[in-house]
Amino acid sequence: MSKEKIRALRLLITGARILSGIFIPSFYPLVGFVILLTATYMSLLPWDFKLMVLAAVYIFTVAMPWFGQKAVQRIYGWTHHEMHMQHNRATAYIIKIVCYICCLMFCRNMNLPSFMGAIISVSLLVNCSCVIFNIWHHVSAHSAGTGAIIGCIFAYSTIFHFNPLWWLCASILLSGAVMSSRMLLRGHTLSEVLGGTYIGICCGIIGIIFS
Repeated sequence: MSKEKIRALRLLITGARILSGIFIPSFYPLVGFVILLTATYMSLLPWDFKLMVLAAVYIFTVAMPWFGQKAVQRIYGWTHHEMHMQHNRATAYIIKIVCYICCLMFCRNMNLPSFMGAIISVSLLVNCSCVIFNIWHHVSAHSAGTGAIIGCIFAYSTIFHFNPLWWLCASILLSGAVMSSRMLLRGHTLSEVLGGTYIGICCGIIGIIFS
């Protein structure tokens, strides 16, 4: 293989690692809340209230799952790779599910609008579905997360009656890029990323419409 091809391959792998590192599913609920609190009528709320909500969402959906997984790794002596092996992945998902349930309870106790709690409901539904499907077939959590974005956009467009064409195009391109990065890094096969995407789309639609 020529030096040019090797250099191009290294750049491609580096780009895939960056893409996988940026679009981590755990951050999607927090990003969704940031958008709702800055780009909708909820931007009129006091900053101290918005910061409190964002801090709580960060604690429940990012910090607590991370510390929980680290605690399990320390207790069982698992490495990062062992923690994410198919027969151990259910443990990480269960930790997330418990944390997301706590976050959903927080949203309801704070009387936040249902369309905000729906973001947590979608994430909860995605994680529950991944636990079930991973019993038979390994699926990509990254792909499920981007698929959920597609499903949420479609569901919101039917509820609020807006044209989602450009948003859907952008989310589909993002989903394709994330799926490609996961396969390029040999983290998942084609069937695993496609399965994750289908799960995410269904969970996004169901979670928004029925929340």
